[in-house]
Amino acid sequence: MVHPDQVKAAITQAMPDASVEVEDLTGGGDHLQVTVISSAFSGLTRVRQHQLVYGALRQELASEAIHALALQTSTPA
Repeated sequence: MVHPDQVKAAITQAMPDASVEVEDLTGGGDHLQVTVISSAFSGLTRVRQHQLVYGALRQELASEAIHALALQTSTPA
């Protein structure tokens, strides 16, 4: 289990300009929906954008503190 604030902190540490929203889908802290908006995604494919977020959450995913992660990524408008 991981707290949404920890997820947000890990992502913003890797991408300081990111706007991050984290929603716990089940209340158990291991099924999350995350929306990330960052200029770091500019020019990248959706797969590469998601890989950047996965990289920021490497520890949480490897330890299975996060069991399911739904991602929505985009660049600022």
